[in-house]
Amino acid sequence: MMSFVPLLLVGILFPAIPAKQFTKCELSQELKALDGYRGISLPEFICTMFHTSGYDTQAMVENKGSTEYGLFQISNKHWCKSNQVPQSRNICDISCDKFLDDDITDDIMCAKKILDIKGIDYWLAHKALCSDNLEQWLCEKL
Repeated sequence: MMSFVPLLLVGILFPAIPAKQFTKCELSQELKALDGYRGISLPEFICTMFHTSGYDTQAMVENKGSTEYGLFQISNKHWCKSNQVPQSRNICDISCDKFLDDDITDDIMCAKKILDIKGIDYWLAHKALCSDNLEQWLCEKL
């Protein structure tokens, strides 16, 4: 029992999934390779991610029997695998919890698949909030 207590404390003090709350400029740097992908500009991506997840890698939203995960709010209904929706198509061939860590490489790969299949309108915020007046989403530090 004594060895369990230190292990429990380590688990509490150091969460298993490191998260990242990006700034606009940090995210712009991380998503620079997406600029122009499928005709979408970097400011459009930055705006869409702000309105989708608030730039938070640990954002999770329940949505009509499914859950959306991470920075890109990727749904476990079609794109990733979770216990909640075991019949998910898992198009990105990945566990949904991988979208909750601070390494967004796999998030970007799945987002590209979503863009290839569904386009930018998969993210509802894009059309409503990120189609024009995009200057505010530019980062001068790039």
